[in-house]
Amino acid sequence: MVIDMNKKKLILDKLIKEMEIAHRENEVPVSAVIFDKKYNIISYAHNKRQKNKDVLGHAEILAIQAAGNKIGDWRLDGYSMIVSLEPCDMCSIVIDESRLDKVYYLVKQDGNKYEINIEKEKISGYEEYDKKAEELLTTFFDNMRWKPLFLWYNKSQEVYLWVIKFYIENTGLLILIML
Repeated sequence: MVIDMNKKKLILDKLIKEMEIAHRENEVPVSAVIFDKKYNIISYAHNKRQKNKDVLGHAEILAIQAAGNKIGDWRLDGYSMIVSLEPCDMCSIVIDESRLDKVYYLVKQDGNKYEINIEKEKISGYEEYDKKAEELLTTFFDNMRWKPLFLWYNKSQEVYLWVIKFYIENTGLLILIML
């Protein structure tokens, strides 16, 4: 079967667009798109953990739920998913249970322990999308590590006060710097 390359690019464009939305919403910029064998988009989502205050607000899980609602079945045989970041262990388990045919990802994630039974592959040949995904993830985490909460300047004493929120392994640490 010959697939129009424009359909693949439409999927990747949607993936990046959802990443950008998540980034603007101060969510970890991860997105997922589910598509059929003819590369027609069935569903898509981006992380909404913070917005929904829900531990299950991962893009992969939200996209699987949306696809299930659309096709009227929890079994997603015959469909594939592309994710901006390799799925975490929790999402890998849900992906396994959903019976997707294949999972593609742009950026590799270290530290996953759960090996899914579904075929998983790092997408190649689309370096511009890889670069954009890595850039969005990097800038998001860089901004989370060193983000001034406020800056105070006292002219008479020429003192700057920076309050910086620094994240180490998901624990918030506040640093006060006076110059």
